[in-house]
Amino acid sequence: MADPSSYRPSPGQIPDSPGVYKFRDEHRRVIYVGKAKNLRQRVANYFQDLANLHPRTRTMVTTAASVEWTVVSTEVEALQLEYTWIKEFDPRFNVKYRDDKSYPYLAVTLNEEFPRVQVMRGAKKKGVRYFGPYGHAWAIRETVDLMLRVFPVRTCSAGVFKNAARNGRPCLLGYIDKCSAPCVGRVTPEEHRELAEDFCDFMAGRTGTYIRRLEKDMMQAAEEMEYERAARLRDDAEALKRAMEKSAVVLADATDADLIAVAEDELEAALQIFHVRGGRVRGQRGWVTDKVEAVDTSGLVEHALQQLYGEERGDAVPKEVLVPALPEDTEAVSQWLADRRGSQVSLRIPQRGDKKDLMATVQRNAQQALGLHKTKRASDLTTRSRALEEIAEALGLDTAPLRIECYDISHLQGDDVVASMVVFEDGLARKSEYRRFQIKGFEGQDDVRSMHEVIGRRFKRYLQEKERTGEWEEPQEPAPGATGSTPGVTGPVPAPVLTAASLADEIEPREDDGRPKRFAYPPQLVVVDGGQPQVAAAKRALDELGIDDIAVCGLAKRLEEVWLPDDDDPVVLPRSSEGLYLLQRVRDEAHRFAITYQRAKRAKRIRSSPLDDVAGLGETRKQALIKHFGSVKKLRQATIEEICEVPGIGRRTAESVAAALASTAPAAPAVNTATGEIMEEDDGGAS
Repeated sequence: MADPSSYRPSPGQIPDSPGVYKFRDEHRRVIYVGKAKNLRQRVANYFQDLANLHPRTRTMVTTAASVEWTVVSTEVEALQLEYTWIKEFDPRFNVKYRDDKSYPYLAVTLNEEFPRVQVMRGAKKKGVRYFGPYGHAWAIRETVDLMLRVFPVRTCSAGVFKNAARNGRPCLLGYIDKCSAPCVGRVTPEEHRELAEDFCDFMAGRTGTYIRRLEKDMMQAAEEMEYERAARLRDDAEALKRAMEKSAVVLADATDADLIAVAEDELEAALQIFHVRGGRVRGQRGWVTDKVEAVDTSGLVEHALQQLYGEERGDAVPKEVLVPALPEDTEAVSQWLADRRGSQVSLRIPQRGDKKDLMATVQRNAQQALGLHKTKRASDLTTRSRALEEIAEALGLDTAPLRIECYDISHLQGDDVVASMVVFEDGLARKSEYRRFQIKGFEGQDDVRSMHEVIGRRFKRYLQEKERTGEWEEPQEPAPGATGSTPGVTGPVPAPVLTAASLADEIEPREDDGRPKRFAYPPQLVVVDGGQPQVAAAKRALDELGIDDIAVCGLAKRLEEVWLPDDDDPVVLPRSSEGLYLLQRVRDEAHRFAITYQRAKRAKRIRSSPLDDVAGLGETRKQALIKHFGSVKKLRQATIEEICEVPGIGRRTAESVAAALASTAPAAPAVNTATGEIMEEDDGGAS
């Protein structure tokens, strides 16, 4: 680690002009590039007391071994030189956005004698007109297929083109009029280039002219009674309209603009860009970056503008660039953009109207991209190990919690109350160990009582498994009221009585094949979704079973606080903590699993039929009954002999069906509130 004072230049050496500076390490590698209006002031900031520097800046200056600078005449030149050096040297301490995927573009090769329309990826080539980027290549092909009716531009490869020219026969697209077939001389090079330029104009947003021209020609053909030609022109206009509909109008004033949004936390940032041309979203792309330097939102925006437009010229730089925060030197950045476009560029923050609403949409996309990136990052072993260590340290555990179980309660206004249990082992979800519960101990809405019941039932099963395998042996002569002991369990333990009925929803019989059973493994940490009341209920359930070697905590949604039993104050983990991030993922997964189960139960209850209660009546025979009689109402009116006429239905089954339907009162008739008419019962779709 270098001492910055060892290479600090004297104040008189540094000019007070605009310029760009480079920090190099001991091997002469460039590790950071920056620009400044005043080099003397900016560079001096790096050589103050290390305690006053941002941790990332401190790391950079202690890694560096020298600093050098280049004076330029204007701030715009400084911006351009900074971009050039960052691209050339790839310094490790500069923010560099990296594409989260390789985006496809719709490209028109105007640099060829016969321009070609195709999908292109990678670096842009000179003389090629690009549109996009698009999310998927198939979206480009769908658009091109619609537009080839009106603009039959060549789409074939060079090999196919040369082969057709040699044979004197066009390809299939030439025969179906989706290519003007310049390969066989149907059109001249000039006519084909005009078609390609019209195609580009339409894709650039100048759509009204072509549609109006087609509609005018259609009306003229109809007046001249050339109905086949009129029908073809009508279909051409409809094809162009369908191509336009694939990108909805988002800005009514037909603006050309790029909207940039940033989502960030302490460690990383995600960037989303929407490319709007002619008022329609023509492309979207996203970047992510590690915040390796001390940079705020305005700095992230400036870096994004450099990377986005550093290689662009002309119309590729739009008239408007809308951002969430303006760069520190807005005037210089705006001038730099204008120089690249060749005309004025508006760089601003949208304040109202459609542009502000669209910016909110771009911001949501950025937030989702950051969340997705973090999910992918969670698979990294080092990150997961650090997260488990942070949890152990924060909760005062002796070892890292390699198995974490999380519980959540879900219901709809007190109905269909269910609970979920999700398991994370080594920081990763173990979905085969997920379990779900129905709350059966009481009716109504009581999350605390529900949590107590679920924890009790789960760990009763754990104790039963230990008893079955011999890990927990009861004393030969237990004292009255006592039930034995188990390793890690102290105090009197109630007998682990468990009936099949009480656990029918979370336990399925399994053969004794030597594989671990469902509740055989205890967790090192139980996490409950909630605050102090839920944590206390979970702890009380464990205490009642005499289990004292399993840690319990709760994660409250409101402030993401971690609650421990018997503590009046929560444990607050840093927002950038990997441990907090893991706890949030565990909690969110438990919530998702519980919600899914609760919705499935509610849907099943709504779709229930009296036939569901008939023992031994499967789905096939239920459908056969409904198909034969037409509805449950008519089936209810049938005799046992009539029911026996259905193929596959014996007399005993028919008697069970008749009894089940007789014991179930028919639903009250529905009433049409508009007419007062009583609607006939028609539940033929019930099953």
